[in-house]
Amino acid sequence: MAALAARDARFAVVRRMITRPDEAGGEDHTSVTEAEFDRIENAGGFALSWRAHGLRYGIPSTVKDDIAQGRDVLVNLSRSVLGAAQARFDRFAVLSLTAPVEVLAQRLAGRGRETADQIADRLRRAASPLPKGLPVIHVDNAGPLDQTVDEILTRLQPQRA
Repeated sequence: MAALAARDARFAVVRRMITRPDEAGGEDHTSVTEAEFDRIENAGGFALSWRAHGLRYGIPSTVKDDIAQGRDVLVNLSRSVLGAAQARFDRFAVLSLTAPVEVLAQRLAGRGRETADQIADRLRRAASPLPKGLPVIHVDNAGPLDQTVDEILTRLQPQRA
């Protein structure tokens, strides 16, 4: 997502709030405690929120400001909230990046955040189909990052016109 936003300023990457410590590594996120998450959620501070992988995830409600300013936002969402996102946002599309299971396994192991069992569980979930009725753009993400970004930009042109 960062590479896509770096290539095209019309994109804004949304920073998720996660009940995961900063030192866990991985994506650039805002780390919050369970109590902080509850407080923000109860105050209406999330456009979307969900539970996955033993953690809680929230998309700040400020995402609406970027959309109102005409930017396209990029958000890493769980399959479980795609339907809610489609209902909440007028212009919505799923970019489904796929790669062979061995490539995914290598990338997950390289992150160093999960055990072998957790990686196996993620790989099983990655093989499950997306919910029906969503506008999905499938992109092969097995190659170099620049190639993936080129493909996404090409595939998004009709939707962005």
